[in-house]
Amino acid sequence: MIKYLLRCINEHEFEAWFKSSDAYEKQAKQGVIECLLCGETQVSKALMAPAVFSGRQKQKLQENQDKAESPKKGDFLEAVAAIRSHVEENCDYVGDQFASEARKISHGESEERGIYGEATAQETTELKHEGIKFFRLPILPRRSN
Repeated sequence: MIKYLLRCINEHEFEAWFKSSDAYEKQAKQGVIECLLCGETQVSKALMAPAVFSGRQKQKLQENQDKAESPKKGDFLEAVAAIRSHVEENCDYVGDQFASEARKISHGESEERGIYGEATAQETTELKHEGIKFFRLPILPRRSN
């Protein structure tokens, strides 16, 4: 496994793990790596300083990692659910007309308001190139209860 510091075209930086350097290159070329903050798929490797540790530093680092509390999946899902709920309560659902309606709003042909809906990968790419700002809502897993 290899860890890279990545940067999207909006200058957001985030870390990601890959099976190999080739795996990163393949995924980047396919456009399947998304910025965690904005969903942008145009990402590149950022400069990273190598981590070189002495024996004592390695031991201390391991102790600190053992103590570190990892983020809880439930907390993340709760936060995403709250964001999604806010959007659904305060914005208009436009279904598969999202790209069309976003353009109308951007060009002043439709009332300015928050909207949400579905768009294809091609439509989102076109909206980005046109300078129309939007963000993706994560799809939450279905609860079994």
